[in-house]
Amino acid sequence: MAEQAKGKWKTFKLEVITPERVVVKEEVEAVVVPSKDGLLGILRNHAPFIGALDIGVLKYLKDGHHRYIACNEGIFEMTGSELRILSDTAEPGEIIDVERAKEAQKRAEARLKQKSREIDILRAELALRRALARQRAAEAASKQ
Repeated sequence: MAEQAKGKWKTFKLEVITPERVVVKEEVEAVVVPSKDGLLGILRNHAPFIGALDIGVLKYLKDGHHRYIACNEGIFEMTGSELRILSDTAEPGEIIDVERAKEAQKRAEARLKQKSREIDILRAELALRRALARQRAAEAASKQ
């Protein structure tokens, strides 16, 4: 029982929410968030703040094991002992279809190589970043 109480004091609540569903809602030991300002490491009792989530891989530690989620843009808020992340999309690394992500990468790269005015360069760059994040999350999760 003492061990359970000791562990509880080291954890905090993590919620990762998309418009479609709650992806994660559990007690974790640490989180690394891809923010617009770079990677942010968060532990229990971090100072309260709000930040902008960037496309990338969210990494968190639960029961001594790392877990990975590919995230799109959004926002996050740390209050007390709770980190809430609201993302356009979020996909756990272990369920990502790697072949689909590679195909998305190829499509985005092909669009970026075109010199046509009809191509939305920013949209293609964002699609490429999302595809690469999904592949990184899947690769990291497969190594666990």
